[in-house]
Amino acid sequence: MTSDIMLSDSTLLPHDDAQYLCSLIRSIPGFPQENILFRDFMPVFADPRGLDLLIQGLVNALPVKPSEFDYIAGLEARGFLIGIALAQKLNKGFIAVRKAGKLPPPVVSQSYDLEYGSATMEIEKDLVPSHSRILIVDDLIATGGTAWAAMKLFESIDCTVSGFSFVMKLDGLDGLAKLENHPTSTMMVMPA
Repeated sequence: MTSDIMLSDSTLLPHDDAQYLCSLIRSIPGFPQENILFRDFMPVFADPRGLDLLIQGLVNALPVKPSEFDYIAGLEARGFLIGIALAQKLNKGFIAVRKAGKLPPPVVSQSYDLEYGSATMEIEKDLVPSHSRILIVDDLIATGGTAWAAMKLFESIDCTVSGFSFVMKLDGLDGLAKLENHPTSTMMVMPA
């Protein structure tokens, strides 16, 4: 098992399954730039057991009941992979929150800061009915900028963010504070 990665709650998965899942995540220093420790999550998707454990762990860790949201919104790009699998498992619709310029108009946009730059996220304006309830999903919460931008996008089209679900949280960074006390869950914790 990767020694610095652990489940945020030991009841999410049996111990052996948790060890196996964590062992699939690689840590790559200096990527995408110096002073960043990138967590390579892609080996989890390539491993059938790992993928099954990931989705089951996310279901076990949901911050709200499935009856409390209508759609799962996945953040580009790994949030797409996680979100679609989770939406299928929970029989929910899926909404892609994309980087600027990737969706046809009309779109709603929100700019935000990253750990290593800035970016803009977009959703299709007429894709989600007003007053829908959204669970936002991504692989990692660090500074919280991407999740905050997604929250603001959905609020701007009169939707409610029911909560946030993350696979990993970087310990020592206060990204969850940006999410305005919405229910959140993180499946794994690791040092920043």
